[in-house]
Amino acid sequence: MEKRRLGRSALAVAPIAFGGNVFGWTVDEAVSFRLLDRFVERGFNLIDTANIYGGRGEGEGASEAIFGKWLAASGKRDAVVVATKVGMEMAPGRKGLSAAAIKQEVEASLRRLQIDTIDLYQSHEDDLATPQEETLRAYAELVQEGKVRVIGASNFSASRLAEALSISVGNGWPRYETLQPEYHLARRAEFEKELQPLCVEEEIGVITYFSLASGFLTGKYRSEADLKGNARGEIVGKYLDTRGLRLLSVMDEVAARHEATLAQVALAWLLTRDAVVAPIVSATSLAQLDATLDAVDLRLDDEALARLEEASDGE
Repeated sequence: MEKRRLGRSALAVAPIAFGGNVFGWTVDEAVSFRLLDRFVERGFNLIDTANIYGGRGEGEGASEAIFGKWLAASGKRDAVVVATKVGMEMAPGRKGLSAAAIKQEVEASLRRLQIDTIDLYQSHEDDLATPQEETLRAYAELVQEGKVRVIGASNFSASRLAEALSISVGNGWPRYETLQPEYHLARRAEFEKELQPLCVEEEIGVITYFSLASGFLTGKYRSEADLKGNARGEIVGKYLDTRGLRLLSVMDEVAARHEATLAQVALAWLLTRDAVVAPIVSATSLAQLDATLDAVDLRLDDEALARLEEASDGE
């Protein structure tokens, strides 16, 4: 399978990442293991989690812990790229990207993951209270110590990402090689206006989250009635407007012509976008995972891409 480099780093990944946010949340350990096995069997290797996924407090770090148990039991550590994150609030007063916070959290993540080195360690969100020099120096020390291979950013503005890159270059420190933004057919403008050009120019690998707009781009939410009783109803509801329904209609036509699902169309479109390396997807069943991964084999023609561009323009 085609592998894509994460920025200028030596890490190469297959073009879809598995989102470990479901581990310990919507799927238990046994199902998580089966999903991870299938993901790797299919030739994919980037698995993304975070210290806050799966629970805080007594159940802290459940996603990392389940992932770590699978790594230890499966013997497949060398077959995967382990990505996790730091920075969001774990407990009152325990958050951010200070050197102390990073060093505390990286040790906890390494213990839960049962590994010696994190392949891709990402700033989960920007921390305006901490100088970026302090954060990047701490990451440089972790790389030197062999605890982290590559660093990345998530939820950064273009100006802050550009500043971080300049600081790293100026000090000879490792730079952010990846960016994890929200980006999908239903929300394009925020990324495409400033972040995408910066990522292209600086060769930053983009790993998109909410790649299916929290399920909206699967087509299963088309009316207010579809949202009732759904945990994602509030998130998805914002897309149920004239533009969103027009987009789904065009996606229906494209999917029918290509004999594909709407989710596959949404992911195939993302894989054509400049700087995008691997959209993140999650799944709660093997059937759902298999169907999603099949998106890498879908090639949208020029007409389909043009229609999707037109229908999704403006947000």
